Amino acid sequence: MVGLGAAAAAVTGAAAVGLTQAKGSGGTAPAPAAPPTPSAVPGAHRAPDPPRRPAQPPVRLIGDGSTADTGAQPHQPGAPERMEPGSEPPQFVIFSWDGAGELDNGLFARFRRLAADHGAKMTFFLSGIYLLPESRQHLYRPPRNPVGASAIGYLTDAHVHATLEQVRLAWLEGHEIGTHFNGHFCDGTGSVGRWSSREWQSEIDQAIGFVEEWRTNTGFRDLQPLPFDYRKELIGARTPCLLGQRNLLPVASRLGWRYDASSPGGTQVWPGRTHGLWDLPLQALPFPGRGFEVLSMDYNMLANQSVRATRSDPRNYPGWERQARESYVSGFRRAYETNRAPLFIGNHFEQWNGGIYMNAVEDALKRIADHDDVRLVSFRQFVDWLDAQDPAVLAKLRTLAAGQAPGEGWARFLRPAPKRSRRPYLGHSSL
Repeated sequence: MVGLGAAAAAVTGAAAVGLTQAKGSGGTAPAPAAPPTPSAVPGAHRAPDPPRRPAQPPVRLIGDGSTADTGAQPHQPGAPERMEPGSEPPQFVIFSWDGAGELDNGLFARFRRLAADHGAKMTFFLSGIYLLPESRQHLYRPPRNPVGASAIGYLTDAHVHATLEQVRLAWLEGHEIGTHFNGHFCDGTGSVGRWSSREWQSEIDQAIGFVEEWRTNTGFRDLQPLPFDYRKELIGARTPCLLGQRNLLPVASRLGWRYDASSPGGTQVWPGRTHGLWDLPLQALPFPGRGFEVLSMDYNMLANQSVRATRSDPRNYPGWERQARESYVSGFRRAYETNRAPLFIGNHFEQWNGGIYMNAVEDALKRIADHDDVRLVSFRQFVDWLDAQDPAVLAKLRTLAAGQAPGEGWARFLRPAPKRSRRPYLGHSSL
C-alpha cells in the first residue's frame, strides 16, 4: 500500500487543501498544520492580505490513493424539476459505451471531445480488468472460469495508463462511470448467464477492487487519483452480451444501485422498474432497407451486416455506415415525433469494418443535437429526472406504444386528473 505522502504527491490544486486519507477503520490522518503567517511572527512587517481564493472542498484519499472523494461532481445540471401539468416531455438520448478502454486509436478521447462540442454527457461502462496489468492477471478470480481468464484481452501497461487518464477526465467533465464488470464471459459453462447472485457479488467486488487499487497493481506514480469514490459513483451497469440480469438484479438492489441497462432488448417506450431499479434496455430501432428492427448497438448492426465479421469487403462499408447512421436517426425521429420515449444507444470503442460504426454514431449524435428540447444525458442524470417526476405521469407515459403519439395532444393527454368533489351529506330519510 502506498503511504500518504506518496499518494498525496500525485494530487494537486484543491487536493492540497484539507487532505486526508481513508483508513480501513474509517479514520483519517490529520492534515499538516499551515506555517505561521508573517503577521504572527514577532517583529515581522505585516504584508497586505492576498486576495481570498474560493474555498475548495477537502479531498479524502481512499485506500492506497487510487481514488479520492473530491465532493460533488462538476458540470452537472441543477436539481431536476417535475414537468408542468400537460407539458410535452423532453426528448432524452443517452449514449453509452461498453468496456471504455483507451487504445492507440484514441476513441475515448475522440468521443469526449464530441460530447464537449455538443454539450452532451455520456455513460462509460468501465471493464474493471482494463485497470489491471496483464502481469497481475492472477489477481482476477472469475466465477466458473480459471484464475486470470478473460474473454476480452488485458490492456498493455501503456493502455492501462491512458485509460486511467481518460476515466479521470471523463468524470471531471460530468460523465458517468458505470461498470461492464470484468472478463466478459458469454459462452459455455462459465457464461455470466449461468452465474448465481453470489457469483455476481464476487464479480462486482473485484471490479470495484481493480478501480480502487490500480495504484498498487500498476505501480504508476505519475497519475492523480480517480476523483470519485467508486462505491458511491457506481449506480448502474450493463452485463456482457446482455446476459445474467435475472440473478444480478437482487445483488444490484441490495447495493443500492438505481438502474440496470442489461435487458436483452426492449422497444422505444417509457421505462419501468424491476427489483426497484429502472430497467433501461437497448431498444429495437428501424433498420433501413430491411424488414426487421435491430437493437441499438454497434455489434448488433454488425451482426446483421457482415454476419459478425469485423473485417469485410470494404466496398460494403459506405452503405453499411449509412444504414447504421440512419437507424439511429430513424429511431430518434420516431420517438421525438411521437411518444418522446428516451433513446438508449450502446456502443464499444472499436474499429470494426473500417470504423464505420464509430463514424455512424458520431454523425447521428451531431444530427440529434440540432433538435430543440433534446437532452443528451448520462443514465445517472436520466434516472435523477425520472425520480423527480409524478409517478402517475410516468405511468401514463408508459401507456404509449413505440411510435404512438398522444391522439389528443400532450396538453390533454397529461392534464391533471380532475379532483373528485365530495357530495354533501343530506342525512337519512325515513318513511
